[in-house]
Amino acid sequence: MPPLDRGGAEAYWWTVIAAIDKGEVQGAVQLMCKMRANGRHRAEAGKLFVHRRARRKGLARALLGALEREAFARGITLLLMDTRKGGDADRLCTSLGYTFWGEVPDYARSHDGELHTTAFYYRRLVNTNVPKQ
Repeated sequence: MPPLDRGGAEAYWWTVIAAIDKGEVQGAVQLMCKMRANGRHRAEAGKLFVHRRARRKGLARALLGALEREAFARGITLLLMDTRKGGDADRLCTSLGYTFWGEVPDYARSHDGELHTTAFYYRRLVNTNVPKQ
């Protein structure tokens, strides 16, 4: 969300799984682990995006696959994700086997100030459903 200074932007990029082609970021996703003792088995997939020029090529699936492998390697067995209802990521979650568990109207604000309904999903990570490389 604006305003974002260069230092804040650089700090953010060091925390994500990114897809870079010819020196340009094509997409990214962030694994946000819980720090509380009762939640160390779960994490959130956050800030998933794919640049317009790289869409419809399987990059979002590949990024989430990499995130799920990393999460599982860290002992994460429950992955949560939320996204704007009705968007491409909403359909992606369903197609990847995430379970829809609810929605909240006016939950997230976009860069232009518009409020959007957010859909919430989860996926249990077990050895049999974590994508192979």
